[in-house]
Amino acid sequence: MGNRKELRTRKHLVEQTYKQIQQRLEEVMFSLMHGLWSYMFSKTEFHVLILGIDKAGKTTFLEKLKTIYSISEGLPHDRIVPTVGLNIGRIEVSNAKIVFWDLGGQPGLRSIWEKYYEEAHALIYLIDAACPSRFEESKSALEKALRHEDLQGAPLLILANKQDLSNAVSAEELDRYLDLKKLDERVYMFEPVSGYDGRGIKESVEWLVGVMERSKRTETLRARTGYVPVPSS
Repeated sequence: MGNRKELRTRKHLVEQTYKQIQQRLEEVMFSLMHGLWSYMFSKTEFHVLILGIDKAGKTTFLEKLKTIYSISEGLPHDRIVPTVGLNIGRIEVSNAKIVFWDLGGQPGLRSIWEKYYEEAHALIYLIDAACPSRFEESKSALEKALRHEDLQGAPLLILANKQDLSNAVSAEELDRYLDLKKLDERVYMFEPVSGYDGRGIKESVEWLVGVMERSKRTETLRARTGYVPVPSS
C-alpha cells in the first residue's frame, strides 16, 4: 500500500510539473508570437504640426497628402475653406503612421499654436511663394514659433508652396530671404512644393519620416510616454 501511495504521489507531482512546463511554454510562445506580430505589423506613430500664416495653402497641402498616400481622395480644391481651429489628417508612410495637425494661420488664431508644440515630433511650415508682400509676416511667425522652448529639437520642413503659379518666386530666392543659415543647429530642409498639383510633396514627407525616426526629440517623446519601439532588422 505504501509503495502504491508513493507512486501516486510521484505521478501527481510529475503531472503537475508537466502542466507547469506546458503553461510556461505557452506563455513563452505567446510572447514570441506577439513580438513577431509587432515586428511585422506595428507602425510608429508621429505627430506633425502644419503651420503657416493664413492663405499659405496648408489645408490644400494636407488634402493633397491624403490623395497621394491614402486610398480615399482628399477634398477637392473648390471645397477647401480657411481653417478655423484644427484639421486632422492621417497617412501611412513605410512603417510609420503620421497624424498631421493643421492649425489656422489667421493672426487671432496663432496663439493656439503653442498648445500643440509639446507633443509634436516635427514641424512643417508653409509659405506662399507667390505672395512676396507677406514674406516678412511669414518669417516673423516662423521665428516666433522656433523660439518656443517646447519646439526645441523638432525637425523642421519649410515648404515654398504654390510653385504651380507663374509668379511664385524660386526656392533659392525665398531661401536667401529667410536666411536659413541661422537654423544650422536644427535639422531642417527647405523645399519648393505645390499643394495644388502635388509636386515635391512625396519627397519632402519621406525625408521628414526618416529624420523623425532618428531624431533625439522622438526618443524624448517615447521616453515620456513609456513607448518601447520594436527593433528593426
